[in-house]
Amino acid sequence: MKNKKDLTVMLKEAAIMFAITLVAGLMLGFVYQITKEPIRIQQEKKIQEACQAVFADASEFVVTGLVPTYELQEEFAQKGVTVGTVFEAKGNNGKTLGYVFEVVSSEGYGGNIGLYMGVKNDGTLNGISILEIAETPGLGMEAEPVLVPQFVNKKVTEFTITKTGSQSESELDAISGATITTKAVTNAVNAGLKFFAAQLQEGGGNNE
Repeated sequence: MKNKKDLTVMLKEAAIMFAITLVAGLMLGFVYQITKEPIRIQQEKKIQEACQAVFADASEFVVTGLVPTYELQEEFAQKGVTVGTVFEAKGNNGKTLGYVFEVVSSEGYGGNIGLYMGVKNDGTLNGISILEIAETPGLGMEAEPVLVPQFVNKKVTEFTITKTGSQSESELDAISGATITTKAVTNAVNAGLKFFAAQLQEGGGNNE
């Protein structure tokens, strides 16, 4: 009798747990359905704002579907960099003014650093906009005020880092005490510039 009673109790408890799990799952699914569209819209808004920040002259940004060659991807991966979505920046007349690249470095001190960078047809870097960063406050988190302004309106093929004061367009003053962050951001931008020069700039490898 005792075993039968114990079995009944166990079945009741299992049924209660199942009901709780089912209700919780349904509620989570309901909340997800309600929130996923606003989240998607907010994400798209952030991307559009980032594109506009690095290409103020453009009126439209069109996803191209372009990706770096396998060789470039391998080269970038060695420095912890991936090039994501590439946007074509178009003017009011529909002409292509240049491109915006989504670039992510996994080599930040606190993890991934995601940024957008705008490059004109002639290779001029309009600037960069950092969307994802979780570096040390007071050190790596100074990337926005210290590094970002140094990339504005620069026409170079590659940036280098200095701790003794920039002497040329291609030199960047490192963030004091945050060499890792500086290097991660610089490598990301250099990857975007190399991708542009190799596959998109007039005379590049994939242009006709």
